[in-house]
Amino acid sequence: MEAHLPAFKEKNPHLEVVTELVRGQHPNLKGIYKNHNERVVCVRNLPPEEILLQATRLRNSLGRKVVKLRTRHVTKRPSVQGTWTTELKM
Repeated sequence: MEAHLPAFKEKNPHLEVVTELVRGQHPNLKGIYKNHNERVVCVRNLPPEEILLQATRLRNSLGRKVVKLRTRHVTKRPSVQGTWTTELKM
């Protein structure tokens, strides 16, 4: 990583890149965004190229929380039996 990190800093001068050695913990990448959200990615046992990929993913993301979309399942081919209802028609 020592060879790749200065090149990443030069390509992205608008980012603040800080390295910190914490003994007894796994290596992490932490992204702190302008909207005060943080995103932490564990990079344990990853090669340097994969760590750079994770860093660029942190750079490209907006820092928003992940929101699950609540939509009904829509298909092009509706069911032959029809849609399910609670009313029983005999």
